Amino acid sequence: MLRKYFITGLLILVPLSITLWVVRSVIGLMDQSILLLPIEWRPESLVGHHIPGLGTILTLLTIVVTGLLAQNFIGSYILGRWEALLKRIPIVNSIYSSVKQVSDTLFSSDGNAFRTAVLVQYPRPGAWTIAFVTGTPSNAVRQHLEGDFVSIYVPTTPNPTSGFFIMVPRTDIIELTMTVDVALKHIVSMGVVAPELHP
Repeated sequence: MLRKYFITGLLILVPLSITLWVVRSVIGLMDQSILLLPIEWRPESLVGHHIPGLGTILTLLTIVVTGLLAQNFIGSYILGRWEALLKRIPIVNSIYSSVKQVSDTLFSSDGNAFRTAVLVQYPRPGAWTIAFVTGTPSNAVRQHLEGDFVSIYVPTTPNPTSGFFIMVPRTDIIELTMTVDVALKHIVSMGVVAPELHP
């Protein structure tokens, strides 16, 4: 009986603790933006003590204002000139272009980083895992491949932000009816949270 109560307590407290830890870490990271302000403008100088969460509010406001400015004509012009300048710097160009392409795909409203959840045999034949179709190989790669290939991302468990990018024949994948969100939950839970079957 005691074991049952212990497991029930774990099932309640572990997800809650991890969620609070992640939220606290994110807020703590965003709070660091307050260090960008001049020392005389910081809460320690103005009111005499640190105000938790003020840096988070500053970060969110900066993101919103940046997006707002980028939507008007002047902001778009300045952004275009800034990107043109970055593209002229050799090493910065490759890093910025790569990061911008990934962020545009992940965060833009019309972007679709993961198109479809699929089953694929990985890391060996006979072992199946869930992966996500991210597109098709580029022309430079496709000319060296015979047949119809797709690009897929195989996430790791329980952290799907790391994984493997591979290109496989389209005939080697099985498209799933589950949504990308449901598939991600299944992966993060290490298969514990099974997707519901719909008749």
